[in-house]
Amino acid sequence: MAFQKAVKGTILVGGGALATVLGLSQFAHYRRKQVNLAYVEAAECITEPINREPPSREAQLLTLQNTSEFDILVIGGGATGSGCALDAVTRGLKTALVERDDFSSGTSSRSTKLIHGGVRYLQKAIMKLDIEQYRMVKEALHERANLLEIAPHLSAPLPIMLPIYKWWQLPYYWVGIKLYDLVAGSNCLKSSYVLSKSRALEHFPMLQKDRLVGAIVYYDGQHNDARMNLAIALTAARYGAATANYMEVVSLLKKEDPQTGKVRVSGARCKDVLTGQEFDVRAKCVINATGPFTDSVRKMDDKDAATICQASAGVHIVMPGYYSPESMGLLDPATSDGRVIFFLPWQKMTIAGTTDSPTDITHHPIPSEEDINFILNEVQ
Repeated sequence: MAFQKAVKGTILVGGGALATVLGLSQFAHYRRKQVNLAYVEAAECITEPINREPPSREAQLLTLQNTSEFDILVIGGGATGSGCALDAVTRGLKTALVERDDFSSGTSSRSTKLIHGGVRYLQKAIMKLDIEQYRMVKEALHERANLLEIAPHLSAPLPIMLPIYKWWQLPYYWVGIKLYDLVAGSNCLKSSYVLSKSRALEHFPMLQKDRLVGAIVYYDGQHNDARMNLAIALTAARYGAATANYMEVVSLLKKEDPQTGKVRVSGARCKDVLTGQEFDVRAKCVINATGPFTDSVRKMDDKDAATICQASAGVHIVMPGYYSPESMGLLDPATSDGRVIFFLPWQKMTIAGTTDSPTDITHHPIPSEEDINFILNEVQ
């Protein structure tokens, strides 16, 4: 009797979740059409690259020094900053980008290497009937498909196994993963499937054999974040953006607007970290794309500006490749404290993580012993 009730409950939850997703899909249809129109309008601005090869750093520095005024100056050469520069220069704007270290030396090279649609956010969208969470999943799935299409040399689909240790979790997670496939629609990489206990242990022999019931495999994308960032920055340079790494902003330039009388930011004083040379880069608009260092740039404009950025530390550890097969990752959805841990193959090794905890902003963040031990304990 208890078994029948559990199965009926699972069917009801699955049916209700399916109806919810279909309803949300129809509700968001008009919004998606508007977004697609915006993409089409932006694409019409793209022109042919100016340079067959990106100019040298020395040539870029000369452009930065000798240009009287840029339309846009981007501070920060991570994924966001490089993306802003590429978007701006392909719209015909005179664009400059400066990065204090090397391109993708910070957050943009320290991810979990996944392009995921956010299956956990879909769970929240269904359980809480949250349309914004659903839209975020739809957008993430669209971007996942876009990255796999435009950068197949840096991205690829990756099967991820979800081990099941209780029999009632099998239909629960199966319904959730199938809904994930359904929401992806035409962007679904491959259909998810169920693995038997013996097949799951073939892929991951370290799993707890006595408790394991089976596994579910779903697909997400994996990509080389650092190389993708560099490709975007180089593409921006090919289109004519003046980009320079190891170029630190030491202060912001300001001038009074003759029309309004207000003082506004009009560029930045930059320092070549390699030579110590300083010069001004003037621009009509300055974009702050410095990630966790956002507030330090804001305080250059107004030293009394309130802090708006709370840094969070996400730690990964690199382990020997035998912890995961080359062609499949693993997701532990229920760690000892409720967090999610990934085990992913990466360049003949295995990446395990991640954590998520508040931290102080430092130029070279170092993982704490507590975070490292947490991941190692979950592995054990």
